[in-house]
Amino acid sequence: MSALWHPLQHKLGHSFAQPKLLERALTHRSYSADHYERLEFLGDSVLNLAVSGLLYEQLGQAPEGDLSRIRANLVKQDTLVVLAGQLGLSAVMRLGDGELKTGGRQRPSILADVLEAVIGAIYLDAGYDKAEQVVRQLFKDVKVTPSMSAVGKDPKTELQEWLQGRKLGLPVYQVAQITGAAHQQQFCMSCEVAALTRIAQGVGPSRRAAEQAAAAAMLQQLKSNPIK
Repeated sequence: MSALWHPLQHKLGHSFAQPKLLERALTHRSYSADHYERLEFLGDSVLNLAVSGLLYEQLGQAPEGDLSRIRANLVKQDTLVVLAGQLGLSAVMRLGDGELKTGGRQRPSILADVLEAVIGAIYLDAGYDKAEQVVRQLFKDVKVTPSMSAVGKDPKTELQEWLQGRKLGLPVYQVAQITGAAHQQQFCMSCEVAALTRIAQGVGPSRRAAEQAAAAAMLQQLKSNPIK
């Protein structure tokens, strides 16, 4: 394992038993075919669950809708980029030359994705309890207040609440297509609501942005052509 990663493990409070997991979590697809995207997918779910538990404890009287909006505010890209900066992820990420030349080390979407990948790697290396502990440590200085629910809903949160209010299952997001060079990719994500046999697509410079665009397209579809 690279000596550059020792300070990162110290900040995380976790020494990897399987160093290859951390290596993969820090590797962009422009650098190697063995990159972080699958770990990012896993880490996103672990992060959401850990933050949900944190909010349930700290804001026990808040209704589900408010908790969902506060969680969305806490796990949004802007927040994750700040946390990634505190960990020094920019300096230890592995990026291809093209990505480096176009400012990849400072690109918010990459920093947020790598942080989620690292959380996913910790989950695989040591289990959920350790991953949750790391997430709580990361968010220990982030002030959580009920007023966060007043922040405008992002499309994914709004769609989830719309479906839950009608007792329908959660949407499923999948990669439909990835185009462009490794340092300038364009993601096309599909958003499916199986109970309504509805599918919408969205495009963006990252999977996260494309998911939000797909959710917005689905909301527009549902509102302009509502269910009977």
